Order: sequence, then structure tokens, then C-alpha cells
Amino acid sequence: MPAVHATPESEMTILNRLIRPERNNLSSTAARAILKIDFDQSDRERMRELSQKARDGTLSRQEQVEIDSYEVVGHLLGLLHSKARRSLKRRNGNGA
Repeated sequence: MPAVHATPESEMTILNRLIRPERNNLSSTAARAILKIDFDQSDRERMRELSQKARDGTLSRQEQVEIDSYEVVGHLLGLLHSKARRSLKRRNGNGA
């Protein structure tokens, strides 16, 4: 049976529903820990390289899969960071 792969849009929609970045319900400790999660320098360099190849129209199929994966993971990280920042803002008395 062939594997079914969701489109990036549907993965992102599911992640939004799962993480609910609009809810600021993380503890301060959890929020600070999440904000420390980030791509390392080698991943940043690889993303720049893939982005340049995409602009040049020279991405291989494998590289397209790789850049799509970075996009999904980046979106996930953005959602988590958003939720963490909102939670810290609320805990510091600057939010609702």
C-alpha cells in the first residue's frame, strides 16, 4: 500500500490546531525552554543554500523534499515560539 503524504498546507493546519499558539497557557519554565530551541548554524547555512538553488531553479527532487521539510519544521518552531512568547507576556503581567 503506498504511503499517503499530506500537503504542507494541511500539515500546517493540523499543527496550528494542535499547538494553538493563541493560547498562552505554558509555564514560564516551559516557555523559556521552548524559546531556546532553534536551528543550528549548519542548518541555517543549508537552508540558505537550498533557498538560493530554489531561486535559481536548480533544486533536485531530493533537495525540494529537504527544503519542504525545513519549511514545515520552521513553521512548527514558529508556532511554539509564538505560544511561548505569549505565555511569558501573560505571566509578566503584560497580556490578558
